Amino acid sequence: MAEKPTYEELETRVQELKTGYTQLEKKLHEAELFSEEIMTYMSEGFVQTDIRRNIIFINQRLSEMLGYLPEEIIGKCWLDIVPAEQQAIAQKAEARRVLGHTDRYEIILRRKDGHKFPVMIGAGPRFDKQSGEFIGTMGVVSDITERKLTEEALREKTQFLQNIIDTTSDLVSVTDMEGNFKFVGSSHSILGYDPDSLVGRNVMELVHPDDYQETATAFAEFLANREDGRKIEYRYRRADGEYLWFESVGKFILDDAGNPKEILFSSRDVTERKQAIEELKEREAFIKATLDNLPVGVAVNSVDPKVNFTYMNENFATFYRTTREALAAPNDFWEVVYTDATFREEIKKRVIEDCASNDPERMCWEDVPISRPGKKPFYITAKNIPLPERNLMVSTVWDVTERKLAEAEKEKLQSQLHQSQKMESVGRLAGGVAHDFNNMLGVILGHTELALLKMDEDNDLISDLKEILNAAKRSADITKQLLAFARKEIISPKQIDLNDTVASMLKMLRRLIGEDIDLVWRPGAHLWPVKMDPTQIDQILANLCVNARDAISGVGKLTIETGKQIFDEEYCKEHPGCIPGDFVMLAVSDNGCGIDKETLDNLFEPFFTTKEVGKGTGLGLPTIYGIVKQNNGFINVYSEPGQGSTFKIYLPRLISDKDVDKAVPEKKAAAGGTETILLVEDEPKILRMTRMMLERKGYTVISSATPAKAVEKAKNHSGAIDLLITDVVMPEMNGRDIARQITSLYPGIRLLFMSGYTANVIAHHGVLDDGVAFIQKPFSMAEMTAKVREVLDETKE
Repeated sequence: MAEKPTYEELETRVQELKTGYTQLEKKLHEAELFSEEIMTYMSEGFVQTDIRRNIIFINQRLSEMLGYLPEEIIGKCWLDIVPAEQQAIAQKAEARRVLGHTDRYEIILRRKDGHKFPVMIGAGPRFDKQSGEFIGTMGVVSDITERKLTEEALREKTQFLQNIIDTTSDLVSVTDMEGNFKFVGSSHSILGYDPDSLVGRNVMELVHPDDYQETATAFAEFLANREDGRKIEYRYRRADGEYLWFESVGKFILDDAGNPKEILFSSRDVTERKQAIEELKEREAFIKATLDNLPVGVAVNSVDPKVNFTYMNENFATFYRTTREALAAPNDFWEVVYTDATFREEIKKRVIEDCASNDPERMCWEDVPISRPGKKPFYITAKNIPLPERNLMVSTVWDVTERKLAEAEKEKLQSQLHQSQKMESVGRLAGGVAHDFNNMLGVILGHTELALLKMDEDNDLISDLKEILNAAKRSADITKQLLAFARKEIISPKQIDLNDTVASMLKMLRRLIGEDIDLVWRPGAHLWPVKMDPTQIDQILANLCVNARDAISGVGKLTIETGKQIFDEEYCKEHPGCIPGDFVMLAVSDNGCGIDKETLDNLFEPFFTTKEVGKGTGLGLPTIYGIVKQNNGFINVYSEPGQGSTFKIYLPRLISDKDVDKAVPEKKAAAGGTETILLVEDEPKILRMTRMMLERKGYTVISSATPAKAVEKAKNHSGAIDLLITDVVMPEMNGRDIARQITSLYPGIRLLFMSGYTANVIAHHGVLDDGVAFIQKPFSMAEMTAKVREVLDETKE
């Protein structure tokens, strides 16, 4: 059993306990003072109340918040600084404290000056240390005025944005980076959906299947490239299953680090616009089809010097003899259409000036001629309507080529009619004058001869009377010519063989032309008979041979030929005055000085002569013309300055009863082909006619009006050229020279020469080698195509 402590020991122990308790109280007091000091100077308000809710402690921060000095508020009831409308909140909170609960709540407090402000209170109960009984409350008070203002501003801004979202016709939504809806604006209700029901769903769920892949690809590119503002068009499904077209624009929402965290989408219903575009496309297609079928050319183009087109119909390009592709290409319109540089600059300047004037009358150009190398000229009429606000104009063109050709043909026929009427009038006058003059000449001749019979041989007047007699006889010859020209000469037509008639004249003709000129006679075989007065043949040959003699300076050659010729309807269409049928040809050729074009145009005019005064009446060729027309024939003349002349007279074949069926030639369809032919002819009409003949038979024709251009075209041609058809006599170079150049380019090419001169005359000039293929103008389509086929089918040695 332990020994009991002594009184001294107990006294010492008690003293030690007292000392320890004193030290504990001191530390506790120091701790309470430290705690009170912390609460006094803390940045938030702090308050303590007793069990009756009276304030027993308030720190400096809360005192400042309330506007009271500590001594003014300590002892007041806590609920006295709470406004009446906030009492229920305060009473409820205090009741929870009594029950021992701790929580945070917002409430309004009233300052000493009456101003109210919001606070956040974190409050808890206080208990007695010994008994543990509730003795009051304590709480931390934070002024949340600024936070409330910020929240209110944010709320107002949020409401403002919400109002915009709710009232805009666009659909506004926010998705995550995978496209899942996080926010859906109320305007989505136009699709028939509850906006909240779409939250969490992916935007791609409602995209039309036909647009899914394209939209998904665009969305992936949008994410990969961060293309803010990129537009995507797609069809979106409504709740009722119908699809509407939407155009969506996406913008990234960034986090604090600047990285995209969400996507803001604005989507606009463009269904009506898409429908309008489709309707516009249909309307444009209708308008285009209408414009393309109009008989006029229509284009919309700029008014700048190069004329850039925004639209043109098919006929616009067709009328300009080109293609829409050629005009739409970035070329100069003027260079494409007008190949002649001089004319191009003139028309370009005029058009630009007229367009600048905005004068409607100046903006209409009628019958503008357009020509291109190797092509038939054509004509257009153009009218322009300016659109100054857009710097454009509407251009319309008409192809008036047929009308111009018809007018030209009409003018030509009118000219021929006038010429015929003039010739008829002159003929009537000449006939009347000739008959009256013959009567007077008869009197003069008779009395002169009677006077001569009465005169002695040594009479001085005999020589004068003889001169009168000779003059009268020459005048009688002139009247005979006048009567022939007037077709009133008394004639005795009969069936003749032209070869026999010409042969009987040769001796007289040789004396007429003189010894320096070689007369060559080349009669054709098996000639058809003709019916006319043989003396008229004498007149024709005498006149032509005298003219040939005068055209030859010094030594020369004159060739007379006969032959047969058949003319078909196609040839006669191109040669007014020619009649389809069988004809006998009489040709007189010389190698004299030739005839220029101006003289050729007036060759058969009465009294037109190139001879000096006193050396010709100008009635020789008109007389021939009258004789030929009197016998239902016609004349062709071929001549070039320095190349001599050929006169071809065609007299109709005399048809006997047994030959009636052969009067009009049967059309023989000559075989065609697919070969390529180079055609060279300096006479535009013959060039065009021959090209048409050959192309109708299937040949590919490269045509040229000059030898130089023909050589250039041959050099630039990429394929084969099978045949060269060339005129023999041309201004730049003769047929033999051009044939030599073309043969060097195409060694295997075949050659066919053509000329209005006869083959014998051409050979005499040294231009045509013996044995080469030759066709004489004029020729029919059947003759030309048959000759071409014959030359092409020849086997080369």
